[in-house]
Amino acid sequence: MSSSSHHSHQDAPLGARAAMPPVRRQRGTKVRRQRVKAAWLFLAPMLIALTLVAGWPLMRTFFLSFTDASLSDLGSANLIGFENYLVYDDGRWFGVLADSVWWQSVWNTVYFAVVSVSLEVVFGVIVALILNAEFKGRVIVRAAVLIPWAIPTIVSAQMWAWMLNDQFGIINHLLMVAGIIDSPIAWTASATYSMWAVIMVDVWKTIPFVALLVLAALQMLPKDCYEAAEVDGIHPVRVFFKVTLPLITPALMVAVIFRLLDALRVFDVIYVLTSNSTSTMSMSVYARQQLVEFQDVGYGSAASTLLFLIIALATIAYLYLGRKQIQLGGD
Repeated sequence: MSSSSHHSHQDAPLGARAAMPPVRRQRGTKVRRQRVKAAWLFLAPMLIALTLVAGWPLMRTFFLSFTDASLSDLGSANLIGFENYLVYDDGRWFGVLADSVWWQSVWNTVYFAVVSVSLEVVFGVIVALILNAEFKGRVIVRAAVLIPWAIPTIVSAQMWAWMLNDQFGIINHLLMVAGIIDSPIAWTASATYSMWAVIMVDVWKTIPFVALLVLAALQMLPKDCYEAAEVDGIHPVRVFFKVTLPLITPALMVAVIFRLLDALRVFDVIYVLTSNSTSTMSMSVYARQQLVEFQDVGYGSAASTLLFLIIALATIAYLYLGRKQIQLGGD
């Protein structure tokens, strides 16, 4: 009986068998729907907290950017439309978008972000490759490398401000002893050197972050492809560019997006080292100056809103281009 039913099932028409997968598909769709529902339930508390902590201040800042609010009297703010952003009055343009200092701060921020993140990625990968190699005392070196990242940014920036000081800084002293310079250089006060001083401090602090992410990716790579390359006598540099780099690209993308977001909203390291100097002023420093020192909450909120939009657009563009690159690499 069972044998005949088994044969009848095997000899069933193709149409009958083709009708089976939709049932399975429906079950799979139902399970997937339940998983998505469970995922949203787990995410709900975090999303609510994020809305309260980040969403409300963001919306309030956006609203205040359309008012003439002052820090001394927020209650008497009046709606003035787009005047904080751009307005033409009496033959001249006014507003954040017409302010040359704002555009200088945008250029400074973009320059800082591109140069510092590029250097951090290059040196971070080099450090990760060194830490991935087997040598005596590797554990101690790994712990030591993390120290700059563990130090709070304000503390490390102040520490570097003392070392770079033109009167008593040890950097100038060492360079003069070595005969590289004849007289002390005002690293943080000079328009020529101040931006590079800020970049150097930021790179020193954040190389360990990039190195840690890349090291984690390196340790997950399969060993067999490297053994095969060694047997074939392929040069290590070629192995890195053809095998290692494509495999660690997702980890590098994560490192770059985090660092890019940090660099575009940079405030602390620049403010501690160079205060409100226009040669290094970032968008965040500009917004803080308008909000706190000039007490113009409306104008400062407009600058903060523009900063948010620039960071959001940069993030979306980077993620889109990164996804396209991965898709092209996969094809």
